[in-house]
Amino acid sequence: MKTIILSVCAVLMLLVSACDRDQVRSFIPGTYVNQAGSEFSKASDTLVIEAGSNNRYLIQRKTGFNRIRAGKVGKREYETEVWAAVYDEQTKILKETRRGKELVFDPSAGTLRISSRVYRKIN
Repeated sequence: MKTIILSVCAVLMLLVSACDRDQVRSFIPGTYVNQAGSEFSKASDTLVIEAGSNNRYLIQRKTGFNRIRAGKVGKREYETEVWAAVYDEQTKILKETRRGKELVFDPSAGTLRISSRVYRKIN
């Protein structure tokens, strides 16, 4: 009887962990935004994440920013970067391959965190 109960518990734990893993993986693709500012600049970031094959993802980072000099806000400037990343199924973290940035997702909060920056998912 104990063996049956332990077997059922083990199967349930596997199912729960599989559902959780799929929840993070299915949450990843989409568009995320972040705004930041300081006395020297103000910026808005947009990350567009697309799923590839074999746990690989393509990330487009689009940044718009204004430099602030002597208290005056300058002209809007733009930059675009393209990142490649790999999803680690065990840690549930997306790792950017060139610089090693770790993208941590929280589906329940609708957010993505890179270091101390928090991005909000908009679609």
